[in-house]
Amino acid sequence: MRLSDLSDTTADALKSAGAYISDLMTPTLRLGVTGLARSGKTVFITALVRSLVSGGRLPYFAAMAEGRIVRAYLEPQPDDAIPRFAYEEHLAELAAEPPRWPESTRRISQLRVTVDYTSAALLRRALGTGRLHIDIVDYPGEWLIDLPLLELSFADWSRQAVADAQAPHRANASREWLAFLATLDPDADGDEQTALTGAGLFTRYLQSARAPDAALSTPGPGRFLLPGDLEGSPLLTFFPLPKAGGASYARASLGAMLSRRFESYKSHVVKPFFRDHFAKLDRQIVLMDALSAINSGAEAVDDLERAMEAVLRCFRPGANTWLSSVLAPRVDRLLFAATKADHLHHSSHDRLEAILRVIAEKAIARASFAGAEVKVMALAALRATREAEAKSGRQRLPCIVGVPLAGERLGRKVFDGKSEAAVFPGDLPEDPTSLKLPAIAAPAGGGVHFLRFRPPHISLETPSGEAPALPHIRLDRAIEFLLGDKLA
Repeated sequence: MRLSDLSDTTADALKSAGAYISDLMTPTLRLGVTGLARSGKTVFITALVRSLVSGGRLPYFAAMAEGRIVRAYLEPQPDDAIPRFAYEEHLAELAAEPPRWPESTRRISQLRVTVDYTSAALLRRALGTGRLHIDIVDYPGEWLIDLPLLELSFADWSRQAVADAQAPHRANASREWLAFLATLDPDADGDEQTALTGAGLFTRYLQSARAPDAALSTPGPGRFLLPGDLEGSPLLTFFPLPKAGGASYARASLGAMLSRRFESYKSHVVKPFFRDHFAKLDRQIVLMDALSAINSGAEAVDDLERAMEAVLRCFRPGANTWLSSVLAPRVDRLLFAATKADHLHHSSHDRLEAILRVIAEKAIARASFAGAEVKVMALAALRATREAEAKSGRQRLPCIVGVPLAGERLGRKVFDGKSEAAVFPGDLPEDPTSLKLPAIAAPAGGGVHFLRFRPPHISLETPSGEAPALPHIRLDRAIEFLLGDKLA
């Protein structure tokens, strides 16, 4: 080997070592994007990454507005065992003709965005360009509802699950399963066919309870709704089976077998998810589709409130110290966001935020008490409508204009998914606690009703080669709250 070859090899090795050390020294922020099904997680992540990488219209994101973002780019994620978030595929779906919303999250995924930036502080700016890794973690909303199971025994969960199934708004969906449950003796011998039949009926009940609107919260376990690679596994072959008086189950009985499988489900499915993903987050945004719950009435609003309260008890909020950030990271900034704000006129956004505060009141108080910084806002990561006014007699109504999805209904009108329409959805109540009343009435008559709209037409590139900014509502404020201090 020639000396020059050895020198080149040594130089390359030193460069690689230097890059590796530099990467180790680069701070990493782990951002969790959380929310129940159809709350807009996939669209939020896609719009967030697009705005960072391609440059968006983000006047309230200080680092970008001040021109301090040198570049932002995608990098291979650090966790080889986790699938990559399909950013490019989701963006292509939004830019298709006609545009379409991406499919909901069906598995855990991750994406790393690295930002090179110039600090706003004079001393740090003199030291050169800063760098931040942002690891964005996405996971199905159905899995989120499993976290409260960690605090429950099988007997407690069984009593709670049966009470949920007996609620009036779930009576039709749960009738067949409850009828089967009434024929069982918890102390009868454990039988695999009985377990299979009961688990099948219980799963169909959970699916039916959510069938009217997939955005609605529903009892778990979440893997019964979205099993993934666990389909057919004994880990999913159990169902609630309460015993009168809360007595313990006889050995080798059906109740004991189901209880054992419930505990196995927690040990092999829920705990690893919590340990490996959920408990490692530094920042968290919790997306809530409050409008879908409002559409479905007071019981759905109450369902959403109880579901989020149970889930958010599993958070680790609080201010981070250098030690806690190494040993047990805490979520030091928590953003509660009411999604689909573009389905309302901006004059109602403050009322939507007030409703969200009521729904997440206990979680907000707990996080604030623990020392976390908490914020509430209404946003639309990708705006699908524009605003207008319509005349109704002498009254002017604030409307939104967009293309309702095919099959959406307003009165007798059924939309075809192609025609644009101006819609007055009604006014949200001034008192957010009134949402728990049986009816929510709009001043102009009829109920408050929110349609779902088709995505806007977007282009991935202009003739000049630039990436057009995506329309949004308060995405820049969300990014500033979640990331801004790390890029200062």
